[in-house]
Amino acid sequence: MKVLLATDGSEFSEGAARFLTRFDFSPDDEIHILYAVNWMPVMSEWESIYVDFEAIRDEIAPRILEPAADLLKPVQAKINASFVEDFPDKAIVDTAVKSGADLIVMGDRGLRGLGSYIVGSVTRLVAINSPKPVLIIKPPQWAAAGKLKILFAAAGSAYSDAMEKTLTSLPFPGDTEVTILNVVFSFLSDIPERFALEINDRIKGIVAETREKEIRRSEEITGKAREYLSRRFSKTEVMIKMGDPSKEILDASEALNADVIALGSSGMRGLRGMLGSVSRYILNHSKCSVLIGKG
Repeated sequence: MKVLLATDGSEFSEGAARFLTRFDFSPDDEIHILYAVNWMPVMSEWESIYVDFEAIRDEIAPRILEPAADLLKPVQAKINASFVEDFPDKAIVDTAVKSGADLIVMGDRGLRGLGSYIVGSVTRLVAINSPKPVLIIKPPQWAAAGKLKILFAAAGSAYSDAMEKTLTSLPFPGDTEVTILNVVFSFLSDIPERFALEINDRIKGIVAETREKEIRRSEEITGKAREYLSRRFSKTEVMIKMGDPSKEILDASEALNADVIALGSSGMRGLRGMLGSVSRYILNHSKCSVLIGKG
């Protein structure tokens, strides 16, 4: 298992490093700590300015990398670190791909004020563009202890299947608890209630039959996921909810006091990828950490 831990020296990055100490890493595992900064040269007649910046960089970079390495001393994995000059989101994704990392881990720096509900731009861009799974650690998990609780939002898609494989490959402790949730979002939900009250018996029969099919499909999805995940986790539970997936996933995570919400992502980019995405909504609004898988 190769993990890329992105750090910027902030308390958010250190919180992410601290969270990794809850994993059962082995001596064969590797955690690479990466610090990336976009180092823009100053165009000036005083050429020495850029040289001075390089001197500052050479002094600051080790001081940013060392605290994360110190926090990871309790784990058995091999620890190494590096610094690169590039746009942080690009450097993180490129390094993960080139190094063959299995997982990117980042702290959720977020934004303050009105924007506090939106994750930081670097985290968001990495989550969108990375072909690797991304685990974003939220502040409530910095000092958490005890058994890890994972809420897996199963959707029955190829991306959801990929997340199942990711969950079984990560070095979660043996006593980790996994709850498998499938949310039935029926097309019937779009029918306004005032019209639903006026439908005749034939339509009511169609509605009942459709609902029955949706529930059966949900049971198939959760049953298949449970069968697969039970090979790795000793405790797995199943939940089926009806309604808006984003709301039901967030509500379930709070009710379970989950440490991590795990869900697949189609990895759509551009305008289409920025709108209507459950994974991005969860990432922005979840109080617990979020693991976003990629197909």
